[in-house]
Amino acid sequence: MVEELGGKQRYIVTFKKKDRRSDKTADKTEILQQSVGPRLNFVDVGACAAGFAPPDDPEGLVALDINDFESPTVFVALTAGEAGVLSKDPNVESVEPDGKVYALDLIPQEMLFGGGFVGGLGEPKAGADGPSAQADVTPWGISRVKAPMCWEATKAKGIYVAVLDTGIWPHNDLSGNLLGGISFVPGESWVDGNGHGTHVAGTIAAAMNGFGVVGVAPSAYLYAIKVLSNDGSGQWSWLMSGLYWMRTYYGCTFDVANMSLGADSAPSAVESYINYAADNTLLVCAAGNSGGPVGYPAKYAKCMAVSAIKSDNTIASWSCRGPEVELCAPGVDILSTLPGNSYGTLSGTSMAAPHVSGAAALCRGTHRGLDMDHIRNILKSTANDLGNPDKDDLYGYGMIDCNGATFWKTCG
Repeated sequence: MVEELGGKQRYIVTFKKKDRRSDKTADKTEILQQSVGPRLNFVDVGACAAGFAPPDDPEGLVALDINDFESPTVFVALTAGEAGVLSKDPNVESVEPDGKVYALDLIPQEMLFGGGFVGGLGEPKAGADGPSAQADVTPWGISRVKAPMCWEATKAKGIYVAVLDTGIWPHNDLSGNLLGGISFVPGESWVDGNGHGTHVAGTIAAAMNGFGVVGVAPSAYLYAIKVLSNDGSGQWSWLMSGLYWMRTYYGCTFDVANMSLGADSAPSAVESYINYAADNTLLVCAAGNSGGPVGYPAKYAKCMAVSAIKSDNTIASWSCRGPEVELCAPGVDILSTLPGNSYGTLSGTSMAAPHVSGAAALCRGTHRGLDMDHIRNILKSTANDLGNPDKDDLYGYGMIDCNGATFWKTCG
């Protein structure tokens, strides 16, 4: 499925590396412009500064440019004729239709700013007043994954977690941890107008500040990379742009990235961006909520797919399952932050994944000399086995155990 913009549709145009092109002198943007009627505004994704938000683009005249020798790509709106011409260009590797990717758990309309998707697996159970204003409430999932047992040793201070989602609202309960953000959604800033990303962020790192809730890693730094619009949907090209920017951003190296989003299929070009981002960052993904096979991007080998369990430690009926599932975590009636300094409970693998992202941040906090591949292995080896012995398609290696991972000592 591709989005129509001014009679055009979004495409992912992958160019051959420059040393393999028939035209080795012209930049790929010049080559592309020769096949496109109107003059395009090219945005160099890697050069975007923190806080960037693309302009509103109802006519599809803004093209996101990945100016990289290894991944020369342009995300652009084209007519079918223009796409056909480009697909035959000897300088072009492929022209793929872009497609939709979604927040996997949708917040009821009354919790949104300006409306949006209606539905979702959980209804909010705490209103604008939120939990007790006198002390932090520890949601059941935070306790179940044994995060509080780690906080005397580490609260993940100095660990950077990217949230690729609908953005993050600057909630009082995230103050000090939320560093800012960037948006790749045309016409929308990185500030969350949906609620999904803010809820995910609170589970990861709501601050220990004497009010509201507390997250798994209450001192981890959060950064919003907005790749889903305020209605909860996005384009694969926006996610690819976010992944590329995350990998090339020089303000910090992101230790963990949470992606509580997905779809049943993805363009083939997406996997190379996943692999690139995974060089330095542990990619934690929601497995999906259809009750069927694991969706994308969680299905990719470089992503850690997370299924959702209920409070009785059994799999939620709607949680996706399959050989790609590596870990499970609480995902039913999860209390966390929402826009407007409010709180609410939601359910889904979108809520399970941030428990694992927070656990990864805690583990990194006590094992700073290890790369994220080692952290991934520690998380799997210390999980609490559920279901069939060893790894299985429902629970993976088991429920994430922050205490076991944080205090892991033995190499292996």
